[in-house]
Amino acid sequence: MPRFDLPPDQLRQYAPAVAEPADFDDFWHTTLADAAARPALLDVRPERTDLRLVDSWDVTFAGFAGDPVRAWYTRPAGVDAPLATVVEYVGYGRGRGLPHERLTWPVAGYAHLLMDSRGQAGQYGVGDTPDPHGAPGGPWPVTWGILRPQDYYYRRLITDAVRAVDAVRALPGVDPTRIVAAGNSQGGGLALAVAGLIDDLAALLTTAPFLCHVQRAIELTDASPYGEIAQYLAVHREAEEAVRRTLSYVDGVAFARRASAPAQFGIGLRDTVCPPSTGFAAYNQYAAATGCSEPPAREMHIYPFNGHEGGEAVHVRRQLRWLASVLPR
Repeated sequence: MPRFDLPPDQLRQYAPAVAEPADFDDFWHTTLADAAARPALLDVRPERTDLRLVDSWDVTFAGFAGDPVRAWYTRPAGVDAPLATVVEYVGYGRGRGLPHERLTWPVAGYAHLLMDSRGQAGQYGVGDTPDPHGAPGGPWPVTWGILRPQDYYYRRLITDAVRAVDAVRALPGVDPTRIVAAGNSQGGGLALAVAGLIDDLAALLTTAPFLCHVQRAIELTDASPYGEIAQYLAVHREAEEAVRRTLSYVDGVAFARRASAPAQFGIGLRDTVCPPSTGFAAYNQYAAATGCSEPPAREMHIYPFNGHEGGEAVHVRRQLRWLASVLPR
């Protein structure tokens, strides 16, 4: 697929005015305050992995509306000292899988929490967290409850993502002052939202972030998940105004403007799933609404000949080296 979005020189300057609802902050303050009224950590059980260099636990925490959300907590074996911890969120259609599937961060010396995505398991990986809430909308997660922001699926999932940080801070062996939000695609969008909603994160790692500049994305690509929104509107022709309003409450650009943690982004310039301009819209406005006299350190890595896969292992190596510089051992 050749490049289809803006050229690199325009991407580096692309900072569009993305409409925010007047009650954006109140909406999220109320949503998270309701979730925080319940204890975050519900259950922690050792998990047999047959791996000698890491230890894993099956964690259950209280997410949106107190719903139980599953996660894997993994750390270097035999290390009791409090560690910097990476909270990772998975891509669209994925679940948390099995605990031995994602070992980069614990092998690098970090503690690691991998959050399940409610209701999404089965398309690309195994998951264990149902979504018990129903509301009018389409058949895909990105369209569940899409007619009202209060009912929208991503209100629930973003709340889960924030609560995952609350839960990890209650786990043994975690340094609560050194929490990193990380993810790719949907996971990158969730990590970005968490950075905008939690003001004391140590760092953000986001690649090919989903849910950024959504109004442009649904005009620009037919690839899923954005294409699923377009398909819904192709049938529900009178729902466009309501859908666009709902999406404005979960736009990653709004969260990016409120974020203050050091951040590293990665984007493939041939990405038709999460178009490059949408991620740059968030990067170029990162921390713009915080009023910080000194903006947080941030960097962008681009991969001109790659699509949604981005830099893959090359980018992970860059993440490891950058994070080590931001969070010295």
